[in-house]
Amino acid sequence: MNTTLLGNFQKLENMEGRNGKVRDQLTDLGTVFQSYNSIIAAKIMEPHSVCFKIYLDSNYWHYSTTGKYRNIFLGETKKETETKIKSGEYILTDLN
Repeated sequence: MNTTLLGNFQKLENMEGRNGKVRDQLTDLGTVFQSYNSIIAAKIMEPHSVCFKIYLDSNYWHYSTTGKYRNIFLGETKKETETKIKSGEYILTDLN
């Protein structure tokens, strides 16, 4: 895990979009899904690559209150997310 990349993320207030507040926060390194004051997931661009690595907060990724939106952010079901965590494709870490 590249903690330098993760360390560049800050907790942000929701941005204003055309239809109100948006849930995703954009950075030059990737996209962060934040619920209330906690970062739930981050898609981070790998250095010298066009591929994203997915990081999930080990304490908050599975909370039912954020599950619906986490699934939308990742484009998959919780079961698919769990499979990717077990395979090592997704990294569980402390994002907060």
